[in-house]
Amino acid sequence: MTDTLSDRRFRQVAVLIERDIGIQLPPAKRTMVEGRLRKRARSLGMMDVDAYCGALFDDGLLETEYQHVIDMVTTNKTDFFREAEHFDFLSRVAVPQLMGARGRADRPLKIWSAAASTGAEAYTIAMVLAELARHGHAGLGFRILGTDISSQVLDVARRAVYPWEAMAPVPPPLRQRYVMRHRDPGRAECRIVPELRAAASFHLLNLMETSYGVDGDIDVIFCRNVLIYFDRPTQEAVLARLSSHLRPGGFLIVGHSETAAGAALRGMRSVMSTIWQREEGRS
Repeated sequence: MTDTLSDRRFRQVAVLIERDIGIQLPPAKRTMVEGRLRKRARSLGMMDVDAYCGALFDDGLLETEYQHVIDMVTTNKTDFFREAEHFDFLSRVAVPQLMGARGRADRPLKIWSAAASTGAEAYTIAMVLAELARHGHAGLGFRILGTDISSQVLDVARRAVYPWEAMAPVPPPLRQRYVMRHRDPGRAECRIVPELRAAASFHLLNLMETSYGVDGDIDVIFCRNVLIYFDRPTQEAVLARLSSHLRPGGFLIVGHSETAAGAALRGMRSVMSTIWQREEGRS
């Protein structure tokens, strides 16, 4: 007997994922879903992935397996300094504007990585801000919030341990200052330095929720390369909720494949094709 998902079980998984986290699973994703669920089924002593799904949907196993299912089917592609022009904009434009705004007092910048995955984006932001603090913005403080739907990737982000090869996009001077190579040369691993880890916190959050429980005075929100998995109405609803957490003058940054979704954002003006700024006077 072939260990595959029946049409019925695949539809059940696809409906669950789209309903709860907004991600669509077309038939082309079926082999990927089967492979990931099969691995979990076997870890539980089940040799049949269809039987595993039967236990999920018919026997109540979903109650305890729910987060495992979410973790398994979500895609968490991420890289340090991915779409590097966004970090250049953060350094050259966003931070100087935000630091010069009236009424800031001495409060730290608040940055939200809204699809944080394993933390590469959040720690890239931390490196950029730490460099600004070293060069021309003395006293710059910052706090970074990373959120994601997957508990597994958030565990990686909190530990901040990565393969050494993942640091290839990081400029060498930043790599030297902010990345610690493992002392054992036989282990090609590294870790983000403690001071940057201390500036970042990571929490579970589903962008499909109607309320996010996040501060309402965020300076910059990154939400990149996750909206592509949502349909257009969901994209627009998520961006509207995110933008409501920005302080006046704050920035919302999306991925290059997601520019159209922000076109209808109220109270926001387009700065670049992938960047919007909340209009002053909006609260």
